[in-house]
Amino acid sequence: MNSVTEPLVRLAARVDAIQPFYVMELAKEAALLEREGRDIIHMGIGEPDFTAPEPVIEAAASALRRGVTQYTNALGLHALREAISAHYAEFYGVSVDPARIVVTAGASAALLLACAALVDRDDEVLMPDPCYPCNRHFVIAAEGKPVMVPSGPAERFQLTVADVERLWNEHTRGVLLASPSNPTGTSIEPAELERIVKAVRARGGFTIVDEIYQGLSYDAKPVSALSFGDDVITVNSFSKYFNMTGWRLGWLVVPPGMVGAFEKLAQNLFICASALAQHAALACFEPDTIAIYEARRLEFKRRRDFIAPALESLGFSVPVMPDGAFYVYADCRTVAHWAAGDSAALTKAMLHDAGVVLVPGMDFGTHAPKDYIRLSYATALPKLEEAVERLAKLFGRH
Repeated sequence: MNSVTEPLVRLAARVDAIQPFYVMELAKEAALLEREGRDIIHMGIGEPDFTAPEPVIEAAASALRRGVTQYTNALGLHALREAISAHYAEFYGVSVDPARIVVTAGASAALLLACAALVDRDDEVLMPDPCYPCNRHFVIAAEGKPVMVPSGPAERFQLTVADVERLWNEHTRGVLLASPSNPTGTSIEPAELERIVKAVRARGGFTIVDEIYQGLSYDAKPVSALSFGDDVITVNSFSKYFNMTGWRLGWLVVPPGMVGAFEKLAQNLFICASALAQHAALACFEPDTIAIYEARRLEFKRRRDFIAPALESLGFSVPVMPDGAFYVYADCRTVAHWAAGDSAALTKAMLHDAGVVLVPGMDFGTHAPKDYIRLSYATALPKLEEAVERLAKLFGRH
């Protein structure tokens, strides 16, 4: 008799090519400690502690009462696509035809659609290392090959035009970027991003830019990659700036000539994004709701401005100040003697000995993963302050 843990049939090879999230393993360990009565401070998973504001909740309730919960067009509600278009004009000064906007079941569905539309078997896609692990897994799911490019502080942990020019070959199909980035919170400088777009365009490739954290920018007015041409594909989401993680709603902006292909894929793979979430999201763009989001953005900035220097006071190094998202990517080599120079062992020690959850670099690539930890400051400032106190005691900094 087969063990219940063994699959009854052979699994596809792509399953073995996709690694599990180490952060989720830490989260399970943390949950076990909490069941034992330990008080744990979570700075691992990148989820805002803010939830959807009241106008969005009321819009969802109204949609339920009115019964507008049937399937929508595969591209999304026309009113929502228009609202997103107006948001681009107001916040980023870029004109986007609503017809180019594809509403999706979260940014994950958007990236899956983009890879399904653009990546063939064995196509190579350039992306920085470190990066959000799911991005490379979307390429793998499309039977492509992610080419992870070592990117350090000198490059702001981002891909550069020099990387594109050096690594492009007959198998390269395009680039997949994120600005600001998870795990580093760093953006690509607009001039460099424009150079990348031009270099990829000259080679007949695609540029996909994940902009889901762009609303959470702190030090300069953000510049969308859409500013650099209608051939750029961008991914965005209602999860981060709009605080709607579990609502599973995102969008793509695609070139005019690709809308039909994306619509066909969306029809077959997803039918449509949640109708309820779409009707609720219309309230996100009301002036009073935007005011709430902007106040929350400034609160994230306040947390960043506390936690980055606090980490350095604990002995970590923050080689690039994050300018967006809600992450700090910190060099832990100066404190890693606590765990034999291994960020994974260090995060375990911080969890079990201080009750603080952070994430080791191993989740985000193979370039120096033992040297870095990721901290998420998507939690309340008093909790961040308490975490610093606990770690100070652990590291003997008191």
